[in-house]
Amino acid sequence: MSISIKIENFEGPFDLLLYLIKKNKMEIYDIKIHDITTQYLDYINNMKEMDLDITSEFIVIAATLLEIKSKMLLPKENIDNEDTEEDPRKYLMDKLIEYKKFKKVADWLKEKEKTSEIMFSKKPEIIEDNKATNYNTEELLQGITILKLFNIYNNLITIYNNKMNTGNTIEREIPIDRFKVEDKIEELSKRIHEEKRIIFSKIMNECKNKIEIVVSFLALLELIKLRIVSVVQECNFEEIYIEEIKNNEE
Repeated sequence: MSISIKIENFEGPFDLLLYLIKKNKMEIYDIKIHDITTQYLDYINNMKEMDLDITSEFIVIAATLLEIKSKMLLPKENIDNEDTEEDPRKYLMDKLIEYKKFKKVADWLKEKEKTSEIMFSKKPEIIEDNKATNYNTEELLQGITILKLFNIYNNLITIYNNKMNTGNTIEREIPIDRFKVEDKIEELSKRIHEEKRIIFSKIMNECKNKIEIVVSFLALLELIKLRIVSVVQECNFEEIYIEEIKNNEE
């Protein structure tokens, strides 16, 4: 006997099937196909009476249930092969088990999203090295002018500020990757060929976000690997220059 079904907001036909299986206290591996099919069709008829849109997915599963039901009603040709004959419900059982796994993962991720909204990431901190050093102050500051010292200080402050988290909002949508390593390789190769020599920091400063910086850096490493460009740095912490390697250079 069919039960009266309350119209729920199910995410799809498999969601409805799991609801019916749980409501009837059945096991996925032992579905009473006659009862489930009857109740499933009653649900679709109720949707029609309420003028609700029935998607093609619900109709496809309804046809599948009817097919399985008809196969189970047919008499078996060979009784000896009854145990070896494949259960007509197997396709449906496999799909339900797979859907149930993804549903659990989706519920887990949904809970994680709720907890992440009240989490705040810790800002990076500068850990000072208090170990004694044997550096000679005069040798260390040799050739350092006030202007150069100011530029070093300004660069350090800029790097420190860039590491700070200015906002704790979490994006709810994953943006599409707009930057590809292949495109950056072509772009950098063409630019270096035209300008012959370019400063690495200039390329980084022209990037719009951190993703573009990472992609640009990977593209540069690939150009170095392919021996299309070479990099030169006169001393530590100085500017890095990128130069094109001519065809006749080894």
